[in-house]
Amino acid sequence: MKIIDVTLTLFAWDDIPPTTYGAHTGRFSGKSALGLLRLVTDQGLEGHAFLGSAMNPATTDGQGLITHLKPVLMGKNPLQRELLNQEIWKRQRSAGVRAIGAVDVALWDLVGKAMGQPIHRLLGTYRESVPAYASSAVLASPAAYAEEAVQFMENGWAAYKIHPPTRWKEDIKVCEAVRNAVGDYTIMLDSTWSYDYPAAVRVGLAVQELGFHWYEDPLADQDIYNYVKLKQQLSIPILATEYPITGLDSYQPWIMQQATDYLRGDVAVKGGITTLVKTAHLAEAFRMNYEVHHGGNSLNNVANLHVIASIRNTEFFEVLLPDAAQKYGLEQDIVVGRDGQVHVPNGPGLGAAIDFALIERKKIAVLS
Repeated sequence: MKIIDVTLTLFAWDDIPPTTYGAHTGRFSGKSALGLLRLVTDQGLEGHAFLGSAMNPATTDGQGLITHLKPVLMGKNPLQRELLNQEIWKRQRSAGVRAIGAVDVALWDLVGKAMGQPIHRLLGTYRESVPAYASSAVLASPAAYAEEAVQFMENGWAAYKIHPPTRWKEDIKVCEAVRNAVGDYTIMLDSTWSYDYPAAVRVGLAVQELGFHWYEDPLADQDIYNYVKLKQQLSIPILATEYPITGLDSYQPWIMQQATDYLRGDVAVKGGITTLVKTAHLAEAFRMNYEVHHGGNSLNNVANLHVIASIRNTEFFEVLLPDAAQKYGLEQDIVVGRDGQVHVPNGPGLGAAIDFALIERKKIAVLS
């Protein structure tokens, strides 16, 4: 089997509601563009992935994928997925990590289809469902967070995570309001890299006292020096490493310097399924969780879910709110059941039904 074509179909995503998760996203709304990546083989099989998100359109990375990664793939056997993964990482500086992630997901999808098995079976299934948590946008008031948290608790979801206003005194008030509203329900705080060290300590001590499940990304994303100090001050688990956008090697200093309790990543910002699986197994050797981050688009979330189904050191599946800023392009998206669980697809490859009719209607261009 050989890859005979690689294309990226750009399609419009309209009516995205005004949304922010912190200073790193700003306030985005309106329109974006996703890209449907197709890896086509001489045996008629195709591997698919989505590139882009509501706040990071596929036009940002799409041309780099075609210019720099397509030549690496053409004429190659897609079943040599690990070899191809090593080769496309050599083009990181020119193509970017998000493009590498999309190619890696499409390769796994193609291999799964060739074998007639879902990706989680190829990886080695550990479970077929996982608890979901709701992950807030930045809301208008402490009361708004409390009301939303209660809603998801009453709907049976496993947990609720706060993306706060990112002003430390206000953030503590939000956390107090949510805890008072939900009792002993599981809640987490994701401060999106917004504090200096003194503020991170103050907020950390507050959420520790409030019994939060973890404390995520309080400091700048590469501030290992202060993360080491912060971890020494707190007993609440610290979760870092979601960013920077890079691969397996970037986790080394965090482990060696004991700068975080849990590791973090997703298929878009860490370069695909391959990086996530390798990092999760690395974390497991140190008895660390590898908590998988939201993937930025619907098909990336399916890819994330296959990884989660194949490893034991992830507690949850993240559902980033609001849905209209996160879900697009599938006939049926991932659904949280009444039991608070999401279930991994069991069709070949990713096992997700792409809405090809929508993509054709909303088509902007085909890069090839």
